[in-house]
Amino acid sequence: MTEHPTSHEGRQPVAARSQERTRPRQEAAAHASRPAAAAAVPPQPPAPPSPPGDAAGPARRDGDRLRFVGAATRRIARGIDLDEIVLGLCRATVPTFSDAILVYLRDPLPVGDERPVEPFVLRLRRTDRLRLADEDTESALLGGFPVPVLGAPAEVAPAAELCEVIAGGALAEVLRGVRPVFGDSAAARAALPELLGDGRTLPAGHRSVLAPLRGRRRVTGAAIFLRRPDRPAFEPDDLLVAAQLATHTALGIDKAVLYGREAYIADELQRTMLPEGLPQPTGVRLASRYLPAAETARVGGDWYDAIPLPGSRVALVVGDVMGHSMTSAAIMGQLRTTAQTLAGLDLPPQEVLHHLDEQAQRLGTDRMATCLYAVYDPVAHRITIANAGHPPPVLLHLGGRAEVLRVPPGAPIGVGGVDFEAVELDAPAGATLLLYTDGLVESRLRDVWTGIEQLRERLAATAQLTGSDHSPPLEALCDDVLDMLGPGDRDDDIALLAARFDGIAPSDVAYWFLEPEDSAPGRARRLARRALARWGMEELSDSVELLVSEVVTNAVRYAERPVTLRLLRTDMLRCEVGDDSPQLPRQRRARDTDEGGRGLFLVNRLARRWGATRLSTGKVVWFELVI
Repeated sequence: MTEHPTSHEGRQPVAARSQERTRPRQEAAAHASRPAAAAAVPPQPPAPPSPPGDAAGPARRDGDRLRFVGAATRRIARGIDLDEIVLGLCRATVPTFSDAILVYLRDPLPVGDERPVEPFVLRLRRTDRLRLADEDTESALLGGFPVPVLGAPAEVAPAAELCEVIAGGALAEVLRGVRPVFGDSAAARAALPELLGDGRTLPAGHRSVLAPLRGRRRVTGAAIFLRRPDRPAFEPDDLLVAAQLATHTALGIDKAVLYGREAYIADELQRTMLPEGLPQPTGVRLASRYLPAAETARVGGDWYDAIPLPGSRVALVVGDVMGHSMTSAAIMGQLRTTAQTLAGLDLPPQEVLHHLDEQAQRLGTDRMATCLYAVYDPVAHRITIANAGHPPPVLLHLGGRAEVLRVPPGAPIGVGGVDFEAVELDAPAGATLLLYTDGLVESRLRDVWTGIEQLRERLAATAQLTGSDHSPPLEALCDDVLDMLGPGDRDDDIALLAARFDGIAPSDVAYWFLEPEDSAPGRARRLARRALARWGMEELSDSVELLVSEVVTNAVRYAERPVTLRLLRTDMLRCEVGDDSPQLPRQRRARDTDEGGRGLFLVNRLARRWGATRLSTGKVVWFELVI
């Protein structure tokens, strides 16, 4: 342990201090570990007086103080969050500078330019003390002074958990003065009872220093340094040491609070820009994972999304904006919103990427991103994929075979002036499609294609464990994929989206074309009744016929081309009516004198859910009923 200048220097003759410095380190260590009750040091024989004008003693003490302050401030500065900084102060001062310390912080701590919350309350944040070598129980006392552990009940702690600083009181005056004061000074004697709580005082004989913790703008807390009676009292130079420690701690607390606020904002930004939960559309099951690059950079440019489309289809999107900063997250949010809007227009995947490319160029010349956009149709058991410089997806078949899909790589979004190509592939029932960002397969230890091959092998190995007759659980599969990452494989954010294709059997689908004639609603009712009878769902016939008639009537009124009617039987019954008019219906309350306007009101009352989606060729109005 480095010897602090004040730990063996009281107000003694120079000769005594000179001999004190010549003691062996073993004797000093033995003295430090001796119980307080037997810590009396026998008087030492006087040493020969130093020659007149000898300044070696004061110079050495000053040098030791400077070295101690330098080491202590470096230890405090190493902390990033609040607990690390306060712990750094405690570990740096106990036992070198003091035998015990109590640290109080404002509750709540103000952030930046925020006005502090009134009333001014200090909370006992942390305590620390020198534990004696022969302590064998937690209840042992340090020189008669029981220093509490954090969170100890108020009735057994010598200091109150909370302290309200009274405006104009003794404690407020000491804190306003900023400078540390000796515990036996008049100001400290008046302030300490207020800080420690009613009926609580420091044990007699203990030496103390009360040091306010002042940051850039305001006082953020206070620290009490304590020494046992057998140690020399604090000297005036020790007040300068306490001031340095308090200042560096307070500035570190300010930085930690600001960092915590920025980390919270970044975390909230990332969380709100990613979907809170994935939809569960008909014919497909979804699971996702997101991992930031590091805890110190919890925000980035990776995103994923699943967007229900008309006809029970679903759009699967995964993208990656360059970097993992606040700027990248902001760009990601804009691109994700644009992708959702374009998906709502039911544009082909290649057209979605084209418009995303134009949007990225409007955001700036260096706004680059990769993106993969896929549309799955559970009725046709097909998937259409377009790629913009993104790693290719991996398809895990039901039998355990994993393959990397061959999709055109395309240029990244933001390059401009390039065409995107879409491919249509089979999506067999029971297969699992895995979309991911390059952080999963690329790192400093491996290139992207090596990582993709490792991912393919990992998926195949996982599928073999569950057998060839059924697919592995989706959530467990995502966790197992992330387990392939080694200690040095986390260089970038990771977004993962897994889709299990269940599909809809042809026997559960009924599809018709209806000419836009007055007889269309009656024909739609008859067709719906026959389909329900074939499925053994006659109990829904009345409700379905009524709702189908209302929706088809509205479609025929504005349509110029044949109207489509489709029924889908899954865990619920879904009806979809499409026409070539882009005008979406809006529910309104009909007046008593109106002859129409009540169709959507009936749909809203009888259906479990309903909606309308605009297509490039018109619109689709749909509703669902519980089976």
